[in-house]
Amino acid sequence: MSYQPRDLQPVYDPASGYTHFVLYTEPKYGVVGAAWNGTVSIERESPYVQEWLGRLQPCAPNTLHTTLVAPDKIAYLFHACVDDDKDSPSAVGGSGCVCFKTFMDPEFGLPVVADHYRTVGGNIDQWTYKAYAPLDLRPDDEFHRLIIDRRSGMFWIRTRDGLLSILPEENGRAYGSGYGGGGPSELARYITTLLDSGGENTAAAGDRRHDAQPDPKVFAWVSGEAATRTQELSYEDLAAIQRG
Repeated sequence: MSYQPRDLQPVYDPASGYTHFVLYTEPKYGVVGAAWNGTVSIERESPYVQEWLGRLQPCAPNTLHTTLVAPDKIAYLFHACVDDDKDSPSAVGGSGCVCFKTFMDPEFGLPVVADHYRTVGGNIDQWTYKAYAPLDLRPDDEFHRLIIDRRSGMFWIRTRDGLLSILPEENGRAYGSGYGGGGPSELARYITTLLDSGGENTAAAGDRRHDAQPDPKVFAWVSGEAATRTQELSYEDLAAIQRG
């Protein structure tokens, strides 16, 4: 007989100062963790961010969510927002708040934590979303568009079926554009691998080494002014950039 997840008895006592978890998981699309997946922090909204947020499903905090917050903030994952409970441990001065809300991305099985910061009186009321990037698209997904989202500072992939995904990213390989540096170099390496595979290799690192050099024309474009605006790039667009 297969193991039944309902048999689990996770132990958590917010007052004890420590946590004890027994983790049983059957990931839909592989293992996720801070040692492998890149992490993203979304502070500014955009139409793409709104689209992504729209599919997230609220859920109770689980072990994966705890890896997206500092150890001394784990207890706050279990506290209510001030909007729901004025006496919550996350409430500040009756109207301020430092709570978290937890979600899952149902398409990739990835955890998302929303970090709420509201000052007393509400002059500042900010939600920051912390999430893991996938290591690759899903097995049957096909690349359609690479998206530079300047408003949010994010990079996305649109699949042939229309699904929006955070651009696959490994831990320590953050992307950037519009300047010279490691972030644009990493994005240029990703694009180079994508082009070399005919658009089939969408994995975060693909087969490339950490010291692999990007195509010089791709890197020049990614680090230049042309990459400083929001745009959607097809495979043909990226190939044209590589040709110069």
